[in-house]
Amino acid sequence: MQWQTHEISNQVADLQDYNIFTSDTVLMTSLAQYQADWHQNALTVSGQELGSCAVLEAAALANTHLPELHTHDRQGKRIDRVDFHPSWHQLLGILRKQGLHASPWSQPQMGAHVARAAGYFMQSQVEPGSLCPSTMTFASIPVLQNETALFAELKDKLYSLEHDPRDLPIAQKKSILIGMGMTEKQGGSDVRTNTTTAVALGVEGRGQAYALTGHKWFFSAPMCDAHLVLAKTETGLSCFFVPRWRPDGSKNSILVQRLKDKLGNKSNSSSEVEFQDAYGVMIGNEGRGIPTIIEMANLTRLDCVIGSAGLMRHALVQAIHHARHRSAFGKKLADQPLMRNVLADLALESEAATRLMLHLAAALDAPDDALQRAWKRIMTPAAKFWICKRALEFTGECMEVWGGNGYVETGPMARLYREAPVNSIWEGSGNVMCLDVLRALERDPEGLQLLLQLWSSSASEQVRQMVQELRFDLQAHAESKELSARRITQKLVLIAQAFLMAKYAEEDIANAFIQSRTDTECGRVYGSLNGKITNALMDRIITRAFAC
Repeated sequence: MQWQTHEISNQVADLQDYNIFTSDTVLMTSLAQYQADWHQNALTVSGQELGSCAVLEAAALANTHLPELHTHDRQGKRIDRVDFHPSWHQLLGILRKQGLHASPWSQPQMGAHVARAAGYFMQSQVEPGSLCPSTMTFASIPVLQNETALFAELKDKLYSLEHDPRDLPIAQKKSILIGMGMTEKQGGSDVRTNTTTAVALGVEGRGQAYALTGHKWFFSAPMCDAHLVLAKTETGLSCFFVPRWRPDGSKNSILVQRLKDKLGNKSNSSSEVEFQDAYGVMIGNEGRGIPTIIEMANLTRLDCVIGSAGLMRHALVQAIHHARHRSAFGKKLADQPLMRNVLADLALESEAATRLMLHLAAALDAPDDALQRAWKRIMTPAAKFWICKRALEFTGECMEVWGGNGYVETGPMARLYREAPVNSIWEGSGNVMCLDVLRALERDPEGLQLLLQLWSSSASEQVRQMVQELRFDLQAHAESKELSARRITQKLVLIAQAFLMAKYAEEDIANAFIQSRTDTECGRVYGSLNGKITNALMDRIITRAFAC
């Protein structure tokens, strides 16, 4: 016999059926600043779909029903196939329909990269695992465009807005996805230690066929239709286009050993593979594999920034929604002074991350401008270091707003928290990014000076002071700068964020960000805004952050 022991109350309903785009004031108002407001109607429609109960449920299902590796069929034939829940293909279909895998290349126009970044930013709030194959496809296109004959065969399938999940030779498919295979067991980011070899099947050189033998320790994602892979020839590391199926219609000898048991999203599959004379076509010049693929890496690093900013945005929205509907000690959480401090501080951090990721995307729309090249080359790895790092603390703080309810897997916060570390690791960990920033500063002194001059023109006296301190740090000798690479990188990003906030945000909100980020007593713990930031301003920051 059962009876009612209590009444369920003070539990917060799920956040769903809201518009991810129109509830984000910063994202909406930023489009016009970068001449991307022509995409506003499409983003409004997409924002409503992505915030719907149906899509949010699909995201949860894709992380509940894990990918399954089938190395052989029932007759014992090698198939190396990964099967996914239908929700995974539903999510990839949404990405494809929006053109997030190719739109700036297939439909180039002013603001195209910003428009695409806005869509990617919204999708990352729903289910970040599905972004991986789209990111790699997007980043591979400029590399493949340099291979005239190969690209002519792939172009229509790369640009297609229809997702095709079938495991078939490329010639038989409506659309394709491209993955990457760079790192090996012994080296990780140090790809110069790679041991995979490539032997010409006939004529040597660019555009020619090779047989690859070796392994990849992280091969993402194994069900992509082809991968860009690094392998050694007699000349050195070269880059190869390696399809899942050979031109003769037989399965390529890419043996999937196992899927990675990852900390973060469970929806996407990353794998370990071995090549046994796998067929591949050399792209780029022989021995120039790293420079060939570095262009792809730079674009994927920007997507790491966008993705982490998206994680922060969704964690913030969930925290604000919870605080507005949960009561404690006689008040709504959102009305508690200290909670208001925490939420306002988080909102400032999220806005600064959003503004920086959009500005970096805008730099891609002006490749011939020296200043924008500096934003792209110097500030992209810097932003990847800082914003991806901040996402870890940020999602943890937002989980804490939920209390114990945030620590269980039935809610969204645990998945956000588990996902947060990946972008700091993928495509180069923190130290790799900071050393790359130093390398970029050394190779582009003109670009550095253009950035410093721009930031020194800020209306904010504190921003100008930060620039002066950075100039002093950059005068140190090489060994000292390497030792301080993280400090230098952090200063670069905080100056860039403060400059953008001062330029584009409302004055009192920009001042709140700049003052708090230059106040040593605030530290890095969210909710340490000082008394100069009034309760009224905190309320306005929170209300503006999530207009829903």
